[in-house]
Amino acid sequence: MSYFIGFHGKIHALINRQKVAQFMKLSSKQVSHLRGLAHSLSPVVMIGNQGLTENIIKEIELNLNAHELIKVQVAGDDRDVRKAMFQNICEKTHSAAIHHIGKQLVFYRASDTINEKAKIYLPKL
Repeated sequence: MSYFIGFHGKIHALINRQKVAQFMKLSSKQVSHLRGLAHSLSPVVMIGNQGLTENIIKEIELNLNAHELIKVQVAGDDRDVRKAMFQNICEKTHSAAIHHIGKQLVFYRASDTINEKAKIYLPKL
């Protein structure tokens, strides 16, 4: 993992989105398209003070199967913990890391069980 030094000398970890989303190869155009679709979404999963539990992972899996693109709200104030959660969720659910801004995380994973009308079609590579 790579690191960089941000403002005030704080060390940050760089998340390599291609490595995290190794199961889904998304181009920058596709990620941008998904980010635009996610803008109007409300969070469907809330992660509280207990952090990332097995039940939270099951709930994220359930919502990824039902919606493909989801937004998750994290209650904690520690940014490094949220980044670690972002990466951990991607690895456990085999989803693509689309966006992380503030306390909101956005994930995408294509689903076979979703209704044809609700399916998200990505722009071609």
